Amino acid sequence: MSSTPINEHPLIVGIDLGTTNSLVAWCDESGPRILEDENGGNLPSVVRYDEQGNVAAIGKPARDHAVEFPTTTLFSVKRLMGRGIADVQNELNYLPYAVVAGEHNTARVQVTENKVVSPQEVSAIILRELKAKAEKALGKTVEKAVVTVPAYFDDAQRQATRDAGRIAGLDVVRIVNEPTAAALAYGLGVGEAEPDPGKQAMLDELEQDGTSDTAKNEPKPLAQLNEAGTVSLNTKFNTEACTTPGSGSGADPNVTGELDHDAFGSNSTVAVFDLGGGTFDVSILNLQQTEQGIVDQVVATSGDTHLGGDDVDRMIVELIQKEIAVQLDQEIDFPPSTRQAFRSFAEATKIRLSNSEYAQLEIDLGEGRTYQRSITKDELEEMMTPWVDRAIACCKEALKKADMTPDLIDRVIMVGGSTRIPLVRKKVGELFGTVPYTALNPDEVVALGAAVQGSILAGINRDMLLLDVIPLSLGIETLGGAVAKLIMSNTTIPAKATEQFTTHAEGQTNVKIHILQGERELVKDCRSLGEFDLTGIPPMPAGLPKIEVTFLVDANGVLNVSAVEKRSEKAARVQIIPNHGLTREEVDRMETESMTHAREDMTAHQLIDLRNQARLDMRAIERQINKVGDELDDAYRQEIAEKVAIVQKFVDTENPDANAFHVALDAMDKATIRLAELAIKQTLSEEQ
Repeated sequence: MSSTPINEHPLIVGIDLGTTNSLVAWCDESGPRILEDENGGNLPSVVRYDEQGNVAAIGKPARDHAVEFPTTTLFSVKRLMGRGIADVQNELNYLPYAVVAGEHNTARVQVTENKVVSPQEVSAIILRELKAKAEKALGKTVEKAVVTVPAYFDDAQRQATRDAGRIAGLDVVRIVNEPTAAALAYGLGVGEAEPDPGKQAMLDELEQDGTSDTAKNEPKPLAQLNEAGTVSLNTKFNTEACTTPGSGSGADPNVTGELDHDAFGSNSTVAVFDLGGGTFDVSILNLQQTEQGIVDQVVATSGDTHLGGDDVDRMIVELIQKEIAVQLDQEIDFPPSTRQAFRSFAEATKIRLSNSEYAQLEIDLGEGRTYQRSITKDELEEMMTPWVDRAIACCKEALKKADMTPDLIDRVIMVGGSTRIPLVRKKVGELFGTVPYTALNPDEVVALGAAVQGSILAGINRDMLLLDVIPLSLGIETLGGAVAKLIMSNTTIPAKATEQFTTHAEGQTNVKIHILQGERELVKDCRSLGEFDLTGIPPMPAGLPKIEVTFLVDANGVLNVSAVEKRSEKAARVQIIPNHGLTREEVDRMETESMTHAREDMTAHQLIDLRNQARLDMRAIERQINKVGDELDDAYRQEIAEKVAIVQKFVDTENPDANAFHVALDAMDKATIRLAELAIKQTLSEEQ
């Protein structure tokens, strides 16, 4: 709940009434957030009717059993909103339910012999469910909403959306274009200042590849990332019985992803790339701030109403089914339940390959037979390339319509779950010559933007935290639960910092980069902003890899974090909005706590660093003794052993004296200088 009572302002929620999924959000002084109930925030835009024409299921239950009730399960009704029957002829081949002509030849759906419903009625059921979800989350009656629509919706489609809201008991106070809502979620076009040439020049410099601005002499070790497991589907079926509809059984695996003022000036040109499950749209917007509020001009749109992530799932399913048929040496007519399981399995595989280099596929075929194969990220990307190229072609068409070149686009915003696919982000970045905005959840960004518009209409103060400076320090987790801060609080934006880290385990090939916000020294006392994995590092001795982590906060307050292993050039990155969900009071409290606990925090951090350094040094000493131990006299070996034992005692003690620990570590390092020299000499002689 907000720190400000929600009854001080009119309660206006934001709703993304989507083709595939719908969400409701609300924005207060701490920024927008998705409203959830026990079923989460996402509501599949699916409604199932029973044989009597009554609503039998809404959302996920309706979607999960769509294969069993194909003619009475209604989905993608957004395609029919405000359309005539003649307008939707091209859609009918994609819809298993009956679309018929209603009054004035409008498109309606025949759900039973005696029951015909309009798309507005079906959408109203979804809106009513979202209304209930919001009321449960906020504890208040919700009567007003901002609802989003595609930029290409005409007046009839927009009016149909308003009608659906009215049927659901909602006053739709504003209809907002989905691309504009996405821009609003990032704060683009809202309260923009005149451009600062000095800041812009700095931003241009920071966004170019270059050397680090800061670097510590002693790289800190990062935590190791465990290898992910196998993606598997345990679906047993009798192949002989699969030719009969309804036979067989299938398992559906449970597959488990601030705002700031823009600094570009009073005008921004933004491209919104919206790739969902079944549709793709690209819009080019000109955003202007006027005394009356934000004005958005849709300069050009393009898209494909049958292009989405479902196509990728279908590619994987077809590959699996084809190879199973070859393995069993027979064509198989898979029953609906198995096809549904295959689709879920394919989606899980696609998600895994967005973060890993390969996925191991396993399907139990029954009778002791198993389908197994490894599918690589490169293999899937080769399959997907024509699919992504179709979307890129639409982008080029939109640019042509707008009479623009890619360099005239200030920002590119990614919307829709399918924009998580690395190949999509790569191709979009290459076309527009910029890193796309992905900091906000692409499934939620439209609803969040609608909530921002609602907060503006409600008069809620939108004086957000990150105006010109970083409100709280930003850093990453290092081994032992300490925080290495890269950008300190009150740093002017845009800002950049780079620091070098290393590994702590022998042969470590993966590290997890955990991004944190706060003024305290330990992870447990800071706010987690997100994490990502750097994988594929060649196995090397601990401490040898050079992992360069860069933080770049751009003029819009979006944090770009990248990590590169310098020897192998393996790289990974993520975007985050660091002030999302914090009020000024919460920032003040966190700063006060950092001062109150400053001494104990610094001591705890120092002890973590000392332990990490001690372990690395003792490991190096052990390697050196194994290498040149025969050249050491007994007295020197005994001296080293004593120094190491003292340091080991400090490592094992729960709360040792930090100063004494530092003195012991320094004494051990000085005592082993001759050992290190002998080891280096031995290495040089071996290389000659």
